Amino acid sequence: MTLARRRFLGAAATAAVATASATVVPRDAEAASWRPIRAFVVDNAARWNTGTFTALGVDARGGLVQRSGLRRTVFRDPHTGIARPYDYGWWTSSTYELDFGATQVIASWDATTPRGAYVDVAVQARTASGAWTRWYVVARWGQGDTSADLTRASVAGQQDAYGTVQTDTLVARGSHAFTAVRFRFMLLKAPGGAAPRVGLGAIMASRVPNTPEVTNRVWTHPLNLPVPTYSQERHKGHYPQWDGGGEAWCSATSTAMVLDYWGRGPSRTETAWVTQPGESRPQVDHAARYCYDHQYRGTGNWPFNTAHASTRGLRCYVTRLRNLREAEMFVNAGVPLIVSVSFASSELDGAGYSTNGHLLVIVGFTPAGHVICNDPASHLRPDDGQVRFTYNRRQFEKVWLPSGRSGGLTYVIAPWGHRLPTALSYEPNWL
Repeated sequence: MTLARRRFLGAAATAAVATASATVVPRDAEAASWRPIRAFVVDNAARWNTGTFTALGVDARGGLVQRSGLRRTVFRDPHTGIARPYDYGWWTSSTYELDFGATQVIASWDATTPRGAYVDVAVQARTASGAWTRWYVVARWGQGDTSADLTRASVAGQQDAYGTVQTDTLVARGSHAFTAVRFRFMLLKAPGGAAPRVGLGAIMASRVPNTPEVTNRVWTHPLNLPVPTYSQERHKGHYPQWDGGGEAWCSATSTAMVLDYWGRGPSRTETAWVTQPGESRPQVDHAARYCYDHQYRGTGNWPFNTAHASTRGLRCYVTRLRNLREAEMFVNAGVPLIVSVSFASSELDGAGYSTNGHLLVIVGFTPAGHVICNDPASHLRPDDGQVRFTYNRRQFEKVWLPSGRSGGLTYVIAPWGHRLPTALSYEPNWL
């Protein structure tokens, strides 16, 4: 059985680089062999001030907000046909130079959008020839879905000679590669209405090799974080307007587990609309509703999940990790990770299913270095007690890290102020 969970980028979209070392790379040798991934995170006044502002500024808490001089536009929601006026301003980042040719770019954000407000997120990349791609809108995002809100959605059909957008990812076309990236936030509100705020912006560029960087077990500290276990299968048939119901809610279910681990899940009042008979995990339905991408028609849009988690008061973004050694560092810092994998049933012992795109939570490691996961597919059983499972370390790296899988795609979700591990690489992939 194949569980279609998340569209993956094929190997043709991610040119291979030199095969990674089979051992943990010493810090002084990182430049020679580590997987090229670079993340830039903007989350305070000093970092916002490296960009340029038009009718925006930074508030006392270090977030991006509207100021005087707002422009006005009328935008027609392509999903409802409703045209509304908006007052807006925008911020454009500085140009982030890369030490490698990237083939994929993903933006993510932490935003608060009152009723009738939304955030337009765009990315742009420069090729090795010096030419820039067009600006690509990767999200028109708002946390609400009332009749006054713009429909939360990615934007289809975007490409030029240098790149194309696949849902939430800018992918280099043909032999092109990106040597610099930048991103832009446009903050829009209804005239006279409350304004949005962006607390964090992130952009991650990477060039994913065809082979994983296998790490010898030289750093493992056994640990098993108490992340609650929720099965997506018990929500099968619920609210089919959001990706067909729970059978496809692996990402939202994983996000709900991590939110509850941090004590930031929705209250009973917030989930009172969930009226499924006998439902005891309404937080999963809640996450599916508010992670849903109306263009992609799914709940597996990567930055939409971290954006939803950020509305619960957490610091969240999307990045890629190079190996399980880096994942161990997060777990030892008390931070579970949501990761994206794909595999045939023969590639991951014990899974009992196959998938062309699936999200699950890394919650720990055994003394032997194997990976303890909260897998919401529950081995296809609607039972929360079947969710926790240990997967073979080497097999797990092979279904998570290479191109054609997800290239090590990871959601980082933790409270503001929670100390993250120090990134090991000379090209930091988290901050």
